[in-house]
Amino acid sequence: MKQAAPDITKLFLAQARHSLEEHHLPRIEHCLRRLSERDIWWRPHATSNSAGNLALHLAGNVRQWIIAGLGGAPDRRERDKEFAERGPVPRRDLLKLLRGTVAEACGVIARLDGRALARQHSIQGFQVSGFEIVSHVTEHFAYHTGQIIFITKLKLGADLRFTRLPGERKRKKELSQV
Repeated sequence: MKQAAPDITKLFLAQARHSLEEHHLPRIEHCLRRLSERDIWWRPHATSNSAGNLALHLAGNVRQWIIAGLGGAPDRRERDKEFAERGPVPRRDLLKLLRGTVAEACGVIARLDGRALARQHSIQGFQVSGFEIVSHVTEHFAYHTGQIIFITKLKLGADLRFTRLPGERKRKKELSQV
């Protein structure tokens, strides 16, 4: 007997929620907890963003595209303020904002179906499908998570242990035998 094909819509939406809530958000939280309140707002130069700006920006993007765009909430985003902020917005407030936004967005994503992913929406003047919205937000979140990780490594001069390089265990074992 032939096995039924997996429901690709459910798999896609589950992966999006996992990416936001269980993969990238914990990394951002770890970074913001490791940085000092001052370092959260550090910028290498005027054209760069701080980890704090990126956290505000991610909360704004997720709210606008998922919660408002797909969930129907009012869109009150003030994007320029996300980048203009110089802090110090306290770490606990940034974490609370980002956690709450991601949790709310994951609730919206959990309620989507194939029709919702096919439906067209207008966000920031772009005509996009629900599928494109979810894809954009998860990719965008990952991109800026990487920037926050880079800033954290730069400021701390430390490996955050999120990944392991190929052969790392073997090299450690070889070094311990010397």
